[in-house]
Amino acid sequence: MAPTLSQKYLSTRGAEYGLSFEDVVLQGLAKDGGLFIPEEIPSLPASWETEWADLSFEELAFRLQSNFISESEIPSDDLRDIINRSYATFHHPQRTPLVDLDGKNNLHLLELFHGQTRAFKDVALAYLGNLFEYFLVRKNEGKTGKDRLHLTVVGATSGDTGSAAISGLRGKKDCSVFILFPEGRTSPIQRLQMITVCDANVHNLAVQGTFDNCQDTVKALFADPKMNAEHHLAAVNSINWARILAQITYYFYAYFQLKKSPGYNKEKLRIVVPSGNFGDILAGWFAKQMGLPADKLVIATNENDILDRFFRNDGHYTKKALGAPADAEDVKETHSPAMDILVSSNFERLLWFLAYQTNNGSTAEERRGHACENVSSWLNDLKSKGGFQVPSAVLEAAKAEFESERVSNDETISTIRETFSSCFPTNSGESSPKSSKTGGYVLDPHTAVGIAASRRSIQRNPGVHHISLSTAHPAKFADAVDLALGGKEGYSFSEILPEDFIGLEKRETRVTDVPAGTTWEGIRDLVIAEVDQELQGQR
Repeated sequence: MAPTLSQKYLSTRGAEYGLSFEDVVLQGLAKDGGLFIPEEIPSLPASWETEWADLSFEELAFRLQSNFISESEIPSDDLRDIINRSYATFHHPQRTPLVDLDGKNNLHLLELFHGQTRAFKDVALAYLGNLFEYFLVRKNEGKTGKDRLHLTVVGATSGDTGSAAISGLRGKKDCSVFILFPEGRTSPIQRLQMITVCDANVHNLAVQGTFDNCQDTVKALFADPKMNAEHHLAAVNSINWARILAQITYYFYAYFQLKKSPGYNKEKLRIVVPSGNFGDILAGWFAKQMGLPADKLVIATNENDILDRFFRNDGHYTKKALGAPADAEDVKETHSPAMDILVSSNFERLLWFLAYQTNNGSTAEERRGHACENVSSWLNDLKSKGGFQVPSAVLEAAKAEFESERVSNDETISTIRETFSSCFPTNSGESSPKSSKTGGYVLDPHTAVGIAASRRSIQRNPGVHHISLSTAHPAKFADAVDLALGGKEGYSFSEILPEDFIGLEKRETRVTDVPAGTTWEGIRDLVIAEVDQELQGQR
């Protein structure tokens, strides 16, 4: 598809279409419960590989995002400023550097943890926070009091989204942020990163339950017409299209770094992504549709494996494994808690495009309509029946783009241990997690899931370059890393601990406990009361 200067967006379920970029960023979730997607996926200019090869991360982001954002919505100078401010505080000059983890097997690691909270989600949420601010300043120019637009930003987190969203939104004017997280199911440092931020506009809600309980509450709030009308909800989870858009950049940036690696000569490329909610790897799929020359995208799941089961069970997308007893545990607690997710929300976006591509409608409008109908039907079955099965054509279209791997808890720990003993990359920088002169590279458990999946893919495809995404700094998951490496020669947790993590446990905290059994309506009332109190404090 050719790039357009007036890119518009529609809902995967069909009730909304023709929306602007600003509309979908501020609204987050469609009114019909669907997710926003671009009406067209733009193709890159024919000369992009040569002309963009030496661009900075920020300039590359600008070139890519300009295909999705009309200049009439955000002028070029303003968009450049938003992007530059978003990444100016990252801890690495390359923002997302590529490390040759295992040169013998052409295995590369894309370090995505150099942002403010040391997780890949900083790439998107630093940007999204600045987008919110930009649109609010423009909308509220010359307005006072109740005439000003005030956003109530609501998000669910299994750990990293919360701290990254808070970092991107803390102190922003006309914006309250509420983060719901499952109490006891985030790492201690992830929890501290959230609750030690005491800005008046930041509200942490510790929910007795799972991430999916938190995510279901967020979706219920967005589906409530009164809440939307009176409190202008906005989303920070990857249901917000701006997050997917921001993440497309590092796929291209990784490719350009790989091309400059010794020995690379246009061999096939596979990209491996630890996947929970499917947003990160979906950005890779968009990059591939735009022209990134990747052979396959490999989905790496932990024991919460709904995505892996979809590919291995003839396109069945089910909350529980086929044949599992009714009382089977919904979400398993693993060493990689950010991926402990029952339903991968962003998979809906991929399903829409696959349904569109495999539909036989005579016009683009007809095909869009059929795709929306299919997605609505499938997601209704997921809600009412616990799952659905896609047609064989949709499954085959998915398999043409993706492979999947499931990595167990034990394999996660053994991968951290094996990598530390065998991988000593020479091109990793000072901020890469290495322990002393004798110890090797230290993986966080989510990254270890990706590396384990990469190793399997390499066995099937020897010689093919693999880029595996490193999604978080290992210091965020001390328990899993210590379990794997405790007592090993050359390992010291204190040596990989970033300075900004030191002393978190001594800081003031602010958090609201949400008891078990609290309904989404109860949480809605809590949010409304907190926003009202916050606004009264500003008057």
